[in-house]
Amino acid sequence: MVLPRVIRAVIMGAPGSGKGTVSGRITKTFGLKHISSGDILRANINAQTELGLLMKSCIDQGQLVPDDVMSRLILNDLRAIDSSSWLLDGFPRTVSQAEALDDVYTLDTVINLNVPFQTIKQRLTSRWTHLPSGRVYNTDFNPPKVPGFDDETGEPLFQRDDDRPETVTRRLKSYETQTEPVLEYYRSKGVLETFSGTETNKIWPHVEVFLQRKLSSINQKVV
Repeated sequence: MVLPRVIRAVIMGAPGSGKGTVSGRITKTFGLKHISSGDILRANINAQTELGLLMKSCIDQGQLVPDDVMSRLILNDLRAIDSSSWLLDGFPRTVSQAEALDDVYTLDTVINLNVPFQTIKQRLTSRWTHLPSGRVYNTDFNPPKVPGFDDETGEPLFQRDDDRPETVTRRLKSYETQTEPVLEYYRSKGVLETFSGTETNKIWPHVEVFLQRKLSSINQKVV
């Protein structure tokens, strides 16, 4: 699809909601750049930029990166691609960050993936990893040939700390507490579009149709 003008979009969803898969399909189908706050953060830390060092100091001390620092970091990167259409992932995470983004850019839409926490817990806690290679198995839909062991080496599989049931529950609760005010902020502005379901492949067609209509509508306004 030919983009009529620069498009600004945000995607939100809990860990394990399929956000990565949907983001990949959006960028491939509609030509938006996928901007990951996590990638930007890691790149700045690795490059030891001023903001990167500041964030590393916060993380090393077990502190949250202040909203103003995170906002400066993301906005610096977005300004560098002002002529591109983008899909922002992982930011904003607080209302303060959302307001900082709004001060610079007008968002066309905020896509929210609403997947039941029970479904996400089942997805994540079913993941087992062969640590040396990074191969990931899922006991529900991609199980190893021999339960508990890697297909190629026969070595034991492990469950990452992030995929343990108690950790998943804590992460989801934290996401819900932190994100609900941001969703309400965008809901009040009329730009939030929520897609609910338990399977990414069933959610995606609805996201695709929505974006096609959204871009068509914008195109008509431009013309």
